[in-house]
Amino acid sequence: MIRFIDLFAGIGGIRIGATEALKEFGIQSRCVLSSEIDENACLTYNLNFNEKPSGDIRCITESEPFDLLLGGFPCQPFSYAGKRMGFGDTRGTLFFEIERLLEKYRPKAFLLENVRGLYSHDGGRTFETIIGKLHGLGYGTYDLLLNSSNFGVPQNRVRLYIVGILGANPDMSLATNLGAADSHSFKNEYTLFDDQTIIRHTVGDILENNVDEKYYCSEDFQERLRRATGGNLSMLHGYRMMDYRGGQSLHSWDLGLRGECSPAERNFMTLLIQNRRKPEFGRHQDGKKLSLEQIKTFYTDDDILDVIESLKAKHYLKEEGGKYNPVCGNMSFEVFKFLDPDSISITLTSSDSNRLGVIQNNRARHITPRECARLQGFPDSFKLHPLDQYSYKQFGNSVSVPVITAVMKDFIRSNREVLRW
Repeated sequence: MIRFIDLFAGIGGIRIGATEALKEFGIQSRCVLSSEIDENACLTYNLNFNEKPSGDIRCITESEPFDLLLGGFPCQPFSYAGKRMGFGDTRGTLFFEIERLLEKYRPKAFLLENVRGLYSHDGGRTFETIIGKLHGLGYGTYDLLLNSSNFGVPQNRVRLYIVGILGANPDMSLATNLGAADSHSFKNEYTLFDDQTIIRHTVGDILENNVDEKYYCSEDFQERLRRATGGNLSMLHGYRMMDYRGGQSLHSWDLGLRGECSPAERNFMTLLIQNRRKPEFGRHQDGKKLSLEQIKTFYTDDDILDVIESLKAKHYLKEEGGKYNPVCGNMSFEVFKFLDPDSISITLTSSDSNRLGVIQNNRARHITPRECARLQGFPDSFKLHPLDQYSYKQFGNSVSVPVITAVMKDFIRSNREVLRW
C-alpha cells in the first residue's frame, strides 16, 4: 500500500492521474493528506473523493507518514527570499512548504508539476534554487517539459514535470517534447512514445452533441458573424476575435460592434493592422501609433481623411499627438477564439476558458464545462462544480490527467527496483 499526500490539490487532477498509474501496476494506494486553499476547488474535490482537503498548507504541521508527495505548486515569485535573505532561501514562498514536508517525513518519491516558465523565471535562478534544495535534501531529480497534445489530450499545453527519489537518481524513458507549436502544425505532426503511436485526439472528439441553449452566443453576435462570413460560420474554425492582429482573425469593425463600417473603413483598418508592425515604422513602436504620412504609404485612396474621421467617431481608431492606433477592446467579443474541431485547443486558462467557442451545426457557442474537463483528460464520471463559473476556472487551472498518468507510469516502470513498490 502506497500512502501519498496531495498538495496544492486543486480539484484532484494529479491524484487521479497518479492513482491510475499505480493501479496499472497493481499497486494499491491511499491518500493520507490533501491540501487546497480555494473553497470552491475544495467543494469539487469533496464531490469526487468524498474528502474535503485541509486548508492552507502553511498551517499543516502534522501528517501520517507517506511514501509519495504529489504537488502542483504555484510558481510564487521568489522576490521576498531574494530581497530579504539572499537568493537561495525559499522561505516566504510556497515551495518552502514542500521542502518542509519532504525534510520532515522523508518520503521515497515525489512528483511535482508547474508552468514551463519556472525554467526561465528570474533568469533560471528560481529553478536552480528549487532543484538545489531538493538535492540538498538527498533527492535525485529528473525534469522534463511535455505537451498535453502528445498524450491524447486535444490541447496545446506545455508543462514542467519534476520527479524525485530519495537517495537515487531517477531513470526515465520520457524526455522533453514540446509537441506541435500550434493547431496548424499539429495537423501535420505525429509523435511516438514507448514505440507505440499515441492516439491524437482533436477538439471534435470531445464536443457534446446536445448542449443547453445557455451556452450559445447571443443571436445578435451570431447574426454579425453570419454577415461577416456570408452565412457560413464553419469558415471560423480556428479564428480569433481580436482587434490587434491580422491573419485568421475577425475584428470589431468587421462585425460592426461599435457601428457599421463601410468597405473602405474595413479595408483601412485591415491595412493598418497588417502594416503597423513593420520595422520601417520603428521597432520601438511594436505595432503602435503611426503618423498620417506613414499610413499613406499603404492606404493610398483619396478618401483617407474622411475614413479616418469616421473611424475615430465610431471609436475604432484613436489619435494621439498626430498619430493613429486601433482602439483594442477584445472583451467586447462574446468568444475570443473559435476552436478548430480538426485540431487542438489553445491552452486553457482560469480566466478565459469560458470565452473559447466552437461552431457546431452552423451555430456559434461557448465550449461547455464538461468539454473543458475533456480537454484536460478528466473522465466523464468526474463531478463538476454546480456553478459553471467555477468549473471553467478550475479546469483552466488544472493539470492534464493523462500526462500525469504517463509520467507516473514511466517513473514506476523505470525505477521499480529502487522504489520497491
